[in-house]
Amino acid sequence: MPLSRRGLLAGLSPLLAAPALAQGWPNRPIRLILPFAPGGAIDALARLLAERMSADLGQQVVVDPRPGANTVVGAEAAARAAPDGYTFMITTNSTHTNNPHLVPNLPYDPLRSFDPITLLSWGSVVFLAPAEAPYSGVPGFAAWARGRAEGTTYGSWGIGSAGHLYGALLARQSGARLEHVPYRGEQPAIADMIGGRLDTTFASPVGAKPQIEGGRVKALGSVGARRSPALPEVPTFGEQGMPGFDLPLFVAAWAPAGTPAEIRLRLREALARAAADERVRAQMLAQGQTPELSSPEALIEIVRRDVPRWGELIEISGARQS
Repeated sequence: MPLSRRGLLAGLSPLLAAPALAQGWPNRPIRLILPFAPGGAIDALARLLAERMSADLGQQVVVDPRPGANTVVGAEAAARAAPDGYTFMITTNSTHTNNPHLVPNLPYDPLRSFDPITLLSWGSVVFLAPAEAPYSGVPGFAAWARGRAEGTTYGSWGIGSAGHLYGALLARQSGARLEHVPYRGEQPAIADMIGGRLDTTFASPVGAKPQIEGGRVKALGSVGARRSPALPEVPTFGEQGMPGFDLPLFVAAWAPAGTPAEIRLRLREALARAAADERVRAQMLAQGQTPELSSPEALIEIVRRDVPRWGELIEISGARQS
């Protein structure tokens, strides 16, 4: 269940006990690199966090979107930034758990190029079908898809995206023939599905919810160990007897390697207070994210644990980026 504001702050008490702070920091604006295009769910969240952190730290935190190459452009910019505490990055797990398997000659090292600040939240993804589809739930879809000799299509927001990889796992688990159709974003895929040009698609809860509430699509299941806080009525794949889908997305904050520990602690404290703000928390929950902060060490362990699991899904899918 989502944490209460009091529970979130209580759980952060080890993070809020600071050692001696870096002298004079911050005395100028801080850059928050975001390896995604403006206007998306993570961009909206980052801007709320930046607004709250600016008031807290007494210096403006400026969101700097650096989209491109499946988050590589932004992650490389963050990795190459001066480790002086005036640049940090908020990103999903893509930069750290997926790109090492997807991108040849990755221009940064997921662990050596960055110092961890904190985990921010766990996200979820939902599997959608048209409202009039002749099945309900993931097992119903799987049975329907196995009966189609010509196969069936599913969409995602790009080659190597979480939706692409979840679909590849679903094909293996169900024994159905599923053809992946990549889109430039989740909304075009949802529109094509509603228009009858695509059978199913994966999407974020925030992108799917208006269409679900409007009666145009239905959610068959959600990915993750827990139900999405944005769509609590939608059962997980695991609840429906489909193992292996307990691998959720996460959002986390990182600094360029070599950033002083005292400054990283200050950033973590500011992020902790921002994440406990009711507006920020409401934004996370509306996006289907469950707020959860961590120690830097715990974030590193999450990455080390999840890298091979995402690598297995990427191998199953055959996805590669140029």
